[in-house]
Amino acid sequence: MKILEMHVTPIAISDPPLLNAAGLHAPYALRTIVELVSDDGLYGVGEVPGGASITAWLEQCRSHLLGQDPFQLNAIAETLKTRLGGRINPRHLALVQSAIEVACFDLMGKAVNRPVVDLLGGKTRDQVDFAAYLFYKYEGVGGALGFKTRDNAQGWGAARGAEALDAKGIVDQAKAMCEAYGFKSLKLKGGVFPPEEEVEAMFALSDAFGPDTPLRLDPNAIWSLETSITWGKRLEGVLEYYEDPVRTQEAMAELAKNVSLPLATNMCTTSFADIPGAMKLGSEAIILSDHHYWGGLRATLDLGRICQTFGRGLSMHSNSHVGISLAAMVHVGAALPYLSYACDTHYPWQYEDVVTKPLEFIDGAIKVPDSPGLGVELDRDSLAALHETYKNCGLDERNDELAMQVKQPGWRFAATRW
Repeated sequence: MKILEMHVTPIAISDPPLLNAAGLHAPYALRTIVELVSDDGLYGVGEVPGGASITAWLEQCRSHLLGQDPFQLNAIAETLKTRLGGRINPRHLALVQSAIEVACFDLMGKAVNRPVVDLLGGKTRDQVDFAAYLFYKYEGVGGALGFKTRDNAQGWGAARGAEALDAKGIVDQAKAMCEAYGFKSLKLKGGVFPPEEEVEAMFALSDAFGPDTPLRLDPNAIWSLETSITWGKRLEGVLEYYEDPVRTQEAMAELAKNVSLPLATNMCTTSFADIPGAMKLGSEAIILSDHHYWGGLRATLDLGRICQTFGRGLSMHSNSHVGISLAAMVHVGAALPYLSYACDTHYPWQYEDVVTKPLEFIDGAIKVPDSPGLGVELDRDSLAALHETYKNCGLDERNDELAMQVKQPGWRFAATRW
């Protein structure tokens, strides 16, 4: 089997006005879809956080991939590292490698008529659990309608379009999301309002859902160490884990000495180069992997072994994505022998996709597909339409600060706000 064609398609999907420490989600989230076509007519797909720069790097990979055997992942990875390594930063190289590797796995799975999870060593679980991802947000659903609610919004769609700028709004959002998808864990994206307001929301969630529902708070590293200690002590016994309240491994390690809460990160330990410092300092108890940013599915399995060896918990981070990335998360999540917590996903916030049949959440989990490859098929009409959206949306990179200035003129990101 040889790779005969490579298609790189940037897309823009409607994204609601979700607030975070960096600002506000724009009306569109950018993704890039990679399709590899083999000489026997099969195709495999991958997905990665998008934008003009990542798309351009992926385009440069084409000449290095055509004629390659998709089963030879080591050779492909080494070729990309050699050809791009001197010109691309390591974070972008990991993104490029992850998209291509997932597409190769999808292609391999179809070639041998086995699901990707089997190529990763087989299932250690039949389904992968996910957590409800809660956001403070402005009204609306994004996309061509901007920040206005769709007129036909019903049920969960209406809940997505409701204001959620206070504790009651967050509780209402959580109830709607859990009713729709059956999630059993709740995570709030914080770093938006003063800490006392976000802590109030966590206590409101605890009161509404009871002690058997795990809760997580993620201030996105915008709190000072002093603030994180003060409010971390208040949240002891309330949170399942405390995610990235401060910036840097050193600050996280100091925080860990002062609060009795497991600390989780996808900000201070984000690559294999960060692992020695994390283990030396004890900066976190839980690492939130992301196959896009760690370099692919095999790298995620490697990270799982490291976490298990050093007694760290493991879960998965998420950003706005479509069904290809969700399927990849499910396959690698099922293959990981050591997955300690329900994974993050933004998927319920999106209502557009490039797959013909989206994966379904049942009781907060997704069953591992047993069909060949990733178990999803490309919807080419939707792919073409969302590519046109990309060309017309006026965005070529993510910029939450600029999007926030639409709502609050003059707003500026601050690395430490409270």
